[in-house]
Amino acid sequence: MTMTKSKLKVTGIDHVVLHDKDLDRSKRFYMDLLGFEIAHEGGRNSFLKSSGGQVIALFERADRDIHAGEEMNHMALRLAAGEYAEVKGILEAEGINVTGRPGDDECIYFSDPDGHRLQVLTLKEQAGH
Repeated sequence: MTMTKSKLKVTGIDHVVLHDKDLDRSKRFYMDLLGFEIAHEGGRNSFLKSSGGQVIALFERADRDIHAGEEMNHMALRLAAGEYAEVKGILEAEGINVTGRPGDDECIYFSDPDGHRLQVLTLKEQAGH
């Protein structure tokens, strides 16, 4: 791969914005199930930080239909601990439908309450990257 000299150099992604229908419901999902913590809030927006420092911003749009999958294909989250069967079991115990992808039996995809597609990378998957 050829490196080009750029005028600006991005060092990382600051945050990803997800629109939701119910901010409180979405915060419970991301905080109680996935371990995010509040970074800061204002109005009907909430910025949640993972233990690794990455941020998602939840913007409530109760006045508009949410078209999850049109704005973003999926967001992949690295887990601090857990193997495939354990992680899948935790999600399914919460009533969440878990899917994989063709050719990868241990890939975990699921959706948040507004239909945004999420992937979690277990420790085994992280070691393979």
